[in-house]
Amino acid sequence: MTDKLDVYLEIGPKRSFAGALDWPGWNRVGRSEEEALQALVDYGPRLALVLEGTGLDFQPPASSDELRVVERLEGTRTTDFGAPDMMPTQDNEILDGADLARYETLLGAYWQAFEATAVGAIGRELRKGPRGGGRDVEAIIDHVLSAEASYLRRLGQKVELDEGEDASAQIARVRQAELDALAAGARGELPERGPRGGKMWPARYFVRRAGWHVLDHLWEIEDRLL
Repeated sequence: MTDKLDVYLEIGPKRSFAGALDWPGWNRVGRSEEEALQALVDYGPRLALVLEGTGLDFQPPASSDELRVVERLEGTRTTDFGAPDMMPTQDNEILDGADLARYETLLGAYWQAFEATAVGAIGRELRKGPRGGGRDVEAIIDHVLSAEASYLRRLGQKVELDEGEDASAQIARVRQAELDALAAGARGELPERGPRGGKMWPARYFVRRAGWHVLDHLWEIEDRLL
């Protein structure tokens, strides 16, 4: 890489997250700023595998020297719990048509990789331990789907999950709901406030948070498979 990759940091008392501004969803955690930045680098090759065949020009950095921190945000209890919770300034920008197509591609790649790994691992044993609290694959899939449905509500959108459907059908339902919501965002049709007056998420931040969650549990399954 000849150009540095712009990243932001979300810094809590116990944990910090590093996130790539132009690759929403690629966020990694560490006990310090330095650990978070190194974790981002370490997972670069894994993200490259997810993005194979998308046509997107992603080149993982070789070291943290190729990262440029452009924004630092104060973290929250959620940060220390292990989930990114703060929105970089860039995510307040309106989602335009060019970025809509790119974000659709990114989310599509994340979900495709998650589905292939998760559905393919149903019935297989996962290594026990603190990560995931010992959940099996089916429980991880259910968790991801329910969390993504809750994220959609932060856009003022809803998706109904049918427990009678198999995992692939439910994933397809959520994926389509997310694509529909992003398209509405690009048309300026998403509400800025909820029915009780709470501030909704911008579409760009939705992609960052929802994408991180899908990738994080994809990599959890990969790491825990026996």
